[in-house]
Amino acid sequence: MPHLRLEYSPGLADRIDIAALCRTAHAAMIETGIFPLAGIRIRAFRADFCIVADDHQDNDFAAFTLTVGAGRTREALADAGQHLFAALQAALAEPLASPHFALSLQIQVSDPTLSWKDTPIHHRIGKRIET
Repeated sequence: MPHLRLEYSPGLADRIDIAALCRTAHAAMIETGIFPLAGIRIRAFRADFCIVADDHQDNDFAAFTLTVGAGRTREALADAGQHLFAALQAALAEPLASPHFALSLQIQVSDPTLSWKDTPIHHRIGKRIET
């Protein structure tokens, strides 16, 4: 884990390339240096129905939630979050320049006693990096 989930309004896909946005987020997460590559997951979900603020037809949003495993300091997570948010702001500069867009990022720490994983990906990528 770190798993980044993006929920976005249907109109946003008409304004930006969602796959490119996810790749930007992926690169930024790697750049932080605190997230293991094998644990990174990025998933994007379009909200087929949503009401944003005053329900203006041009309103769009991108809401990111980053769930991470326990063990990192609050300061390290804040720094990583700031780095990721800055990358997202840059990638979303065009919609952010309009009065009809909302961007958010929240980091949640997963309780290790309530989180189960079985991920052979870690072993495969770890072997690749060691060789």
